[in-house]
Amino acid sequence: MDRTAKRHGSGPGQALALAHGAFNVVGGLWPLAHLRSFTWVFGPKTDVWLQRTTGGLLVSAGVAQLAAATEPHGSAHARRVGLGTALTLLAVDLAYVPRGRIRPTYLLDAAMEAAWIAAWLRAPRTRRPAGTRRTRRIRRATRHTRTHP
Repeated sequence: MDRTAKRHGSGPGQALALAHGAFNVVGGLWPLAHLRSFTWVFGPKTDVWLQRTTGGLLVSAGVAQLAAATEPHGSAHARRVGLGTALTLLAVDLAYVPRGRIRPTYLLDAAMEAAWIAAWLRAPRTRRPAGTRRTRRIRRATRHTRTHP
């Protein structure tokens, strides 16, 4: 990858942010746009408001990932959102399928969430840009400790 691509955030992290963001947006819109087909696949729920709330939160997470993918160092933000979302959904799937609270079809979602986690953990992490807050703080601290002749 050339320096221009690194500077503008393109690469594996950006592609992963776009793919995972789109997956979350589509997955979140499904119960909002067509609840009947969603409940046909994943089973009826007693709390429809909870399905809609979860769908809305998934759309928000996906939009955040898509927006971050276009920023120079946005893949780090998309990674945090992606890992947090995938870990949460995986935990819910694995906790409630065995208890019979949600249908076994949620294990398909669990497999996808595990794949997203693996992809994010394998993707190269972006380095912090030189002018970040931490670097400035270190520079400022060392400036006052120098001895002058």
